[in-house]
Amino acid sequence: MNVRPFRNADARAVAGLVTAGVRGGRVYLPEHFRESPDPQRRLVAERGGEVIATAHLLPFGDSAPDALRLDLAGEGAAFTPLYLALLSDVPSGFSRLLGVCREDFSEQMAFFAAAGFRNAWQSWGARLKLQTFDFARFRPLEEKLFLAGYEVERWPAHPSQADWSALHALCVFGERDAPRNPTTSPEPLTLEALRRSAGGEGAAFVIRWRGEPVSLAHLTVAGGRAAEVELAGTVTHPAHRSRGLATLLGARALAWAQAEGHRQAGTGGAVLNLPLLRVCTRLGYLPEPMWVTWERAAFR
Repeated sequence: MNVRPFRNADARAVAGLVTAGVRGGRVYLPEHFRESPDPQRRLVAERGGEVIATAHLLPFGDSAPDALRLDLAGEGAAFTPLYLALLSDVPSGFSRLLGVCREDFSEQMAFFAAAGFRNAWQSWGARLKLQTFDFARFRPLEEKLFLAGYEVERWPAHPSQADWSALHALCVFGERDAPRNPTTSPEPLTLEALRRSAGGEGAAFVIRWRGEPVSLAHLTVAGGRAAEVELAGTVTHPAHRSRGLATLLGARALAWAQAEGHRQAGTGGAVLNLPLLRVCTRLGYLPEPMWVTWERAAFR
């Protein structure tokens, strides 16, 4: 077995290995892989001239600025040589390694457990088949909330500046209260980022109370695939929680996606985000295997 730096000629083989490593949950193309300078290092392992595994070490991102992320794909027997080769020249300024894989990615799970990483955080994902979704189940809840003064609407195409400010303030509440870990922590949501998100592809729905938005659900088209939508943002103002607002909004958003011809909806979050997990269970989402974030500190 030979371990060497990635070359552009390896892109097709690496794309196939990484796609297989995530069990086809996402399809990677050769153009996703290009030679790049440190600290974004990718190595490959080859046997008999064939690329059999790959490892990538790169900065994890703003949610863990002191960490490097280790990604592995291919034959599990090659992971340790790849890992040791990467550790021989770790960029300065980082104090820990993180690895992320789903619990049914057996080769990666086995490596991280054997290499001294700890199972630090867990996240969940779930899918819902829109062909069988029935909004009629939620009409009694909609009527109950309407009588209490809550009104559902799709976020308008051209809202006022006051509406944008109110929606941004609502999202800040959600960011403050949501359980998070390095994998599920988004960057702080600015007003401009909110405008791009809520006004982009997909649809956002709000519930108003006395004219003010107090709950938000946002669907995006997942990964550019028109058949699938992702519940990317759900938040309810603290004063209006535990009344079913998020459940009703999620149902309204899914009914819209169904009418638009989308066939599947996905979502997910930190395991500790029990309110969102309960909402998704009521809506009919079926959970998938958990995502595990592995951590190893003081790896030098």
